[in-house]
Amino acid sequence: MSKGLIHLYIGDGKGKTTAAIGLAVRAAGRERKVVLAQFLKGRKTGEAAMLEGLGVSVIRSEKNRKFYCNMNDDERVGFREEQVRLLEEAKEAVFGGTQVDLLVLDEAVDTLDLNMLDEGALKDFIMQKPEDMELVITGRSAPPWLIEMADYITEMKKHKHPYDRGIDAREGIEF
Repeated sequence: MSKGLIHLYIGDGKGKTTAAIGLAVRAAGRERKVVLAQFLKGRKTGEAAMLEGLGVSVIRSEKNRKFYCNMNDDERVGFREEQVRLLEEAKEAVFGGTQVDLLVLDEAVDTLDLNMLDEGALKDFIMQKPEDMELVITGRSAPPWLIEMADYITEMKKHKHPYDRGIDAREGIEF
């Protein structure tokens, strides 16, 4: 790849992370160096171990956190610090000397909505990405500057979801 493009998977529907992981698997299958940074996720998910087995570097929190809406103010401060650390770790992976062909910033735009990352810091990182690196960013909604920068925009729209009927996330399907 001579020019890396920016993919944006957004919307209120299920499938944003799944689509990003599908692209990560495809790239890893072509012996590309792939890094997946998962923001806002602290529990073990089914994809992490499988991706690591394919040679994908996974950056995520090992701390099992509550949903943001269930956190108190002190927990939110610690949670924000963890998201900032994850972004720094992603930067180190990209600029630390090893070529990264595909970087996935899973749930990165949601960190902005929750004020968990500085928007300027994320924007600067995206603007400074290596020209040949493919970048995937996921989340519910994206700021106008990111919509403008993106080469691909795919919106997942929810029409119906089991969570709306009180069915919790299920292991192996949602995580």
